[in-house]
Amino acid sequence: MKVISTNISEPKTISWNGKEVNTGIYKYPVKEAIYLGKEDVKGDHVIDRRYHGGVDKACYLYAVDHYPYWKEKYPDLEWNYGMLGENLTIEGFDEHEIRIGTVYRLGEATVQISRPRQPCYKLGIRFNSQKIIKQFINSLLSGVYVRVLTPGYVKVGDEFVIEKKHTKGISIAELNMLMFHYDALKHKNLLDKALQDSLVSDSDKEYFKKHAI
Repeated sequence: MKVISTNISEPKTISWNGKEVNTGIYKYPVKEAIYLGKEDVKGDHVIDRRYHGGVDKACYLYAVDHYPYWKEKYPDLEWNYGMLGENLTIEGFDEHEIRIGTVYRLGEATVQISRPRQPCYKLGIRFNSQKIIKQFINSLLSGVYVRVLTPGYVKVGDEFVIEKKHTKGISIAELNMLMFHYDALKHKNLLDKALQDSLVSDSDKEYFKKHAI
């Protein structure tokens, strides 16, 4: 796996339900390396820190491999890397294979897989359709947030390499199933596994307790 694009946003004011809202969803490729800090990406604009940024959401990664899927659904958009709001567009990334808690070397940084993306209405604004929220959830192609264990610069061409496997952890796709498609008959054992995993975020465990238990 390797980095295909590094993406940064400028704050943008949009209209939503009659109100003006600031957002950092409009990310575009940049030529230079980006610096992954402990709680955010330097120079990026995290507007609402209740839902973005912080230790468990320091940087967002998305697979370039999924772009054809979305382009087919939204062919009229002006496409660029960063369209899904990601800071890093990664080649070879698969939500069914990558596990929560696994540690990767990424350029100068060391990161740990922390949480899948939960989309909000701002993604719908970016795509000119709120239909993408349900489509995004159903696809299980969520991308992932990472914790930054060792800050550092990341540039295009850098490899995304495993340093420490969390072999008993659950995959990003499995965590998405628990979040959005929970079935007590099918997923009870998986839920128990997630709740007992110390590397699944406390916020996700609280979500499961409210919506799945």
